[in-house]
Amino acid sequence: MRFSSRLSSFRPSVLSLALAAALTAGSAWGVEPFKLKDIRVEGLQRTDAGTVFASLPFRIGDTYNDEKGAAALRALFATGLFKDVRIEIDDGVVVVIVEERPIISGIEFVGLKEFDKDTLAKSLKDFGIGEGLSFDKALADRAEQELKRQYLTRSLYGAEVVTTVTPLERNRVNVTFTITEGTAARISEIRIVGNSAFSEGTLKELFDLNEGGWLNWYTKADRYSRTKLNADLETLRAYYLNRGYLEFNVESTQVAISPDKQDITITVNVKEGQPYTVTAVKLEGDYLGKEDDFKTLVTIKPGQAYRAEAVAETTKAFIDRFGTFGYAFAKVDARPDIDRATGQVVLNLVADPQRRVYVRRINVAGNTRTRDEVVRREFRQFESSWYDGRKIKLSRDRVDRLGYFSEVNVETNEVPGTLDQVDLTVTIKEKATGNLLVGAGFSSADKLSLTASIKQENVFGSGNSLGIELNTSRSQRTLVLSTVDPYFTIDGISRAIDVYYRTTKPLNSQGETYELVVPGASVRFGVPFSELDTVFFGIGYERTSIKGATAIPQNYFNYRETYGAVSSSVPVTIGWARDGRDSALVPNEGRYQRLNLDWGIAGDARYLRANAQFQQYIPLTRRFTLGFNAEAGWGKGLGGKPYPIFKNFFGGGLGTVRAFDQGSLGPVDVIGAFIGGNRRLNLQSQLYLPVPGTGNDRTLRWFGFVDAGNVWGENDKVTAKSLRASAGVGLSWVSPVGPLQLSYGSPIRKQPGDRIQRLQFQIGTAF
Repeated sequence: MRFSSRLSSFRPSVLSLALAAALTAGSAWGVEPFKLKDIRVEGLQRTDAGTVFASLPFRIGDTYNDEKGAAALRALFATGLFKDVRIEIDDGVVVVIVEERPIISGIEFVGLKEFDKDTLAKSLKDFGIGEGLSFDKALADRAEQELKRQYLTRSLYGAEVVTTVTPLERNRVNVTFTITEGTAARISEIRIVGNSAFSEGTLKELFDLNEGGWLNWYTKADRYSRTKLNADLETLRAYYLNRGYLEFNVESTQVAISPDKQDITITVNVKEGQPYTVTAVKLEGDYLGKEDDFKTLVTIKPGQAYRAEAVAETTKAFIDRFGTFGYAFAKVDARPDIDRATGQVVLNLVADPQRRVYVRRINVAGNTRTRDEVVRREFRQFESSWYDGRKIKLSRDRVDRLGYFSEVNVETNEVPGTLDQVDLTVTIKEKATGNLLVGAGFSSADKLSLTASIKQENVFGSGNSLGIELNTSRSQRTLVLSTVDPYFTIDGISRAIDVYYRTTKPLNSQGETYELVVPGASVRFGVPFSELDTVFFGIGYERTSIKGATAIPQNYFNYRETYGAVSSSVPVTIGWARDGRDSALVPNEGRYQRLNLDWGIAGDARYLRANAQFQQYIPLTRRFTLGFNAEAGWGKGLGGKPYPIFKNFFGGGLGTVRAFDQGSLGPVDVIGAFIGGNRRLNLQSQLYLPVPGTGNDRTLRWFGFVDAGNVWGENDKVTAKSLRASAGVGLSWVSPVGPLQLSYGSPIRKQPGDRIQRLQFQIGTAF
């Protein structure tokens, strides 16, 4: 006799009720318990039989009954592999007959424009719809709803999605999502209700969302997003809280969409409250007996309007100061006491330093190529030492200044089971530090040039750099072999070795018919005297040849006639640098200072050549930075000899005074050649602005600039009247081959005969 029980696309809850009813009523397919002789599985195509056997609650030799049969059906259906399951009994043998769900062979999107196909496919896989997975109609419906939800986030409220399932041979299906995207709904109006202290126009200017703008085709700022609206509301709240409105609140927001789903109206209802003035700032709690020290960190003073931003800065400064004493988990609460009758507030800063801790271990994570020691040797916070917040921040900045990583973060984690220990985890994100370049380039100064270079800033993850550079530009041809070991000694003394061959053709209005050929080599050492200060010293040898017969500048001709066409020199280099910037490539704040002196102590050319540089970066806001750069150079001949003309400074172009032709400032020879001078001054200022749509990415920024400067010869008088000046705009980008600047400017102070070049670009400079 054969008995059969079956499950086909029932939910488990429905199945349980059906089975219970069947057992209670003595169902027709019920069987008397018996001892299993064998188990067979039929209908399998792809699923392994072991998967079925593992789901069965009985084995050969067990006693089979209806309860075990019902449990087997539930377990098999729960695997999601089968759309139909039956159990038949044949003379003590259980026969499990299954019908497998079809496998998804492929997923296609038709009409897709707004999203990337791969991104959507990955999103749907989280819902169980993906190539190689079992097909389930219920999951397909959920995937369809998820697609519609994705379009809602882009303000495409009229988007329609139709799912088509196409059967294929071998129990496979293709799933096609046909999408009609429609047009995006635009914000037609933003209303702010309840404001009186500030105009609606002023408040709407704070929002990233807007009703229309000339850059909306790129920024999509007129597309509604709940996330963006919440961010704008937080900006609005911060605006009021920083102007004394301590009780400001957003009462409600209403978002209405037109019947045709094309226009959106946003209404924000606010309650301003009254402005409050701070009358006193009190320190309460445990300040470790250093109240006077902490009071110097308070940025909000009595008599000023309450500013939430200043309060947050003060509490953070307090927490950081506690961190310098080893209290890594200090808490500081700002508790305002409000007097509504007078509009005054007393700010109480309540401190709880918690417990003092020391660092047990420093872990490095995320480095796939760079050795741990390269990161660890930059750390000034040591293991088994008291936690020091200042040293940890300094360590993070030092690691970031290496330039090997795109992200550097330090996290503090408590050690389980202890109260006075923490672990630090330095998480880094590697970036490409090697560059292999073979090809052609074009610059505004050198026209077409062939370049080839192999340079690795972090060779084999050791922190050392090794490079071979070849440049065949029109004005300067270079072959350089260089290596830098930043930790030549364990104390951090660096060593740099350069071997080079350079040919330079100074700018000449009558043709490039003369050149300077300079082979040489040098070795330099850098000794760190503090966390920010490094002193450099080194020695080199170079041999300068002045070649050319016609159209050679008179100064070069006279020098060659007097001292010969070939001049040797043994320059000794002494220098000092202090780098307090938060980043070497994309600084936002901090200061950089450098002083360098070259002293030709032996050879034909005897001279002193000094160069000083000062940079300052000031963060105006989180995304706006003001940068200043000043550079001055001076040279003098020694031993009764004139200053070597081939050591002259040049000005004009990127890095000096933009909008003037590269190297065109300063003295001009009688034949029209720009020969430079022994004195130089550059003054530059830049305001960095974010590129719309790039968020907080500082590797790509716009800037406005104002430059001034000039170059003077030995017989020229340095006066403010002789300075040239320019202004303009540009684009700064940290490209894979180095910092790149593109600028367009106009001279605002020039003299007749000056050569103007408005559009300029250059790789390898921050200013």
